[in-house]
Amino acid sequence: MGHTVLLEVNCKPGKGAEFVALLLAALADTRARHGAGAMEPYVDSDNPDRVLVWEKWATRADHESYMQWRIETGFVEALEPFLAEPPRILHLNE
Repeated sequence: MGHTVLLEVNCKPGKGAEFVALLLAALADTRARHGAGAMEPYVDSDNPDRVLVWEKWATRADHESYMQWRIETGFVEALEPFLAEPPRILHLNE
């Protein structure tokens, strides 16, 4: 059945394009993680500083392991200069 995650990121004004560039570069590593499936980023057409990422994972535990890895490698901390607020992560039932 799988696990769906929706990540919502609100960037500081004018930082959305830089954030998306960093995100796109990081997605190759994300897709290589155990349990990772499809990853599709979207930019809000009315607000280019709002980014959504639709993610498919085999299990919620796979996503949580991935997030821990991103924290441990410093990637999450590297995103902080772009963020207007903490990202919102939604775990969705199918």
